[in-house]
Amino acid sequence: MKLGVAPTTDITDWLRDDGLEVILLIVGAMLLSRFVVWIRTHITNQIDQSFTHSDALVRSEASKHRHALAQVLSWVLLTVAYILIGMEVLQRLGFSLNGLVAPAAVLGAALGFGAQRIVQDILAGFFIITERQYGFGDVVEINVANASEPASGAVEDVTLRITKLRSTDGEVITVPNGQIVKVTNLSKDWARAVVDVPVPASADVNHVSEILRDVGAKAYKEKRLQALLLDEPSVMGIESIELDRVNIRVVARTLPGKQFQVGRDLRIRIAAALRREGLDGAAANVANTPLSTIDAAGESE
Repeated sequence: MKLGVAPTTDITDWLRDDGLEVILLIVGAMLLSRFVVWIRTHITNQIDQSFTHSDALVRSEASKHRHALAQVLSWVLLTVAYILIGMEVLQRLGFSLNGLVAPAAVLGAALGFGAQRIVQDILAGFFIITERQYGFGDVVEINVANASEPASGAVEDVTLRITKLRSTDGEVITVPNGQIVKVTNLSKDWARAVVDVPVPASADVNHVSEILRDVGAKAYKEKRLQALLLDEPSVMGIESIELDRVNIRVVARTLPGKQFQVGRDLRIRIAAALRREGLDGAAANVANTPLSTIDAAGESE
């Protein structure tokens, strides 16, 4: 009879002592996780609301950095908390951490070679955050090692290990930070829309340049576009000469992330102005020429 009671008594005592602590630790980990996520969501929502209700058309660099920093800090805090709580749970389950030192050293040495990439990702993520290469909401192009094409889109999430982008097609692209070779930030501080205007080689280049300057001046005076432009669009002159045509380049400094919208609007205005002057061929070429955009001051490696 005693043999049957003793184990039951031991289990009851363990449940009252270590077992209860294990349960409390697990519940505490769950509550801590929910609390950290709630704090992070509260902070990021406040950043988003301040952006939505402000007069700024784009996020400031500080708000982008704070948004990314909140995500990274919450991720680091939860990782450290889970490790510490896991060690405490193992101790209360009867595992001696001292006895695990030697096997852990062997296992660590074995995994060290495989974990090099993870360490590389975390270190790269640390420098991305501290150097403010990009933040939440930035539009970026990322050249990835051994990838034929760069990954491009809006930054949706940044941690110490990965960066998540949302492409223009709605796809989510996950890039390990350690595999990033080059970052082109299309929405840092300011951007530049570039429109190349192909005109026949026989056309009067000076006259076409005057038309383009007039289009830029009128565009800058319009209230809707003036809010997106940092200064009046300018005609840079002949960009290239081909056999039957020349390309005249028009550039416009814009607010970060607005270069695409401004470029499309300028193309419409330029095509209409050229058509009014009887340059229908040039107007058609402008309408069919892909818009090129150049990020100025947004490229970092």
